[in-house]
Amino acid sequence: MTNVLICGILGRMGKQLVESAAGTDVRVSCGVDIQAGELSGIPVYASFDAVRERVDCIIDFSNHALLPKILEYALSKRLPAVIATTGHTEAERALMREAAERIPVFSSGNMSLGINVLISLAKSAAAALGNDFDIEIIEMHHNRKLDAPSGTALMIADGIREVLPYEPEYVYDRTQRRCERSRNEIGIHSVRGGTIVGEHEVIFSGRGEVIRISHSAQGRELFAQGALAAAEYIKNKQNGFYSMKELLADSAVGMK
Repeated sequence: MTNVLICGILGRMGKQLVESAAGTDVRVSCGVDIQAGELSGIPVYASFDAVRERVDCIIDFSNHALLPKILEYALSKRLPAVIATTGHTEAERALMREAAERIPVFSSGNMSLGINVLISLAKSAAAALGNDFDIEIIEMHHNRKLDAPSGTALMIADGIREVLPYEPEYVYDRTQRRCERSRNEIGIHSVRGGTIVGEHEVIFSGRGEVIRISHSAQGRELFAQGALAAAEYIKNKQNGFYSMKELLADSAVGMK
């Protein structure tokens, strides 16, 4: 049994985590959020100082600005941390890398197993088509999402970048450009509206043909399942920085 602390437990994803953990080998022992109280019998604290329950791993679905406090607590207790928030600054990502020298840290811009398979497919396509095809990424989310582009769109773009024979330029806005599309652009477009959970599409446009690779999230449960899998994955790992790439690779090896 893996005992987890959820940071941001009173948010939409925090509540989904509690629901998804029921009947699994993950037990939500407590949570930390803005207000103290409880959720479905689980104690919720306003600060990490008040936590007294046994914790084997932290899952963070709060806000990227809270990362320093989360890592400070994780380091003080030698706890693995699953960072599932998005919108981190370069300085915050550096903090994660630094903390990973002393504890296991798992971070992913998207906790869906399916979206990480999409990234793998997009990389394969880019490796084969990158010289002759223009690449565009479209992401759509609900109207309450704070960051744009999504962390997932950037994950896709970064994955593609790894296999291209040139250094791409990420272009988020063409309203001030009065020129033809340059060969090395990767256009990244954001749509915000309604209750869209998450839609991502990678478009490869060539001469007379278009290839589309897409993923549609039907609900938040898949993100919760991915975060729970990540918590179990890093519970007994050595210090280091982990992502869905390592989880999927190890799972594939285990299935052989």
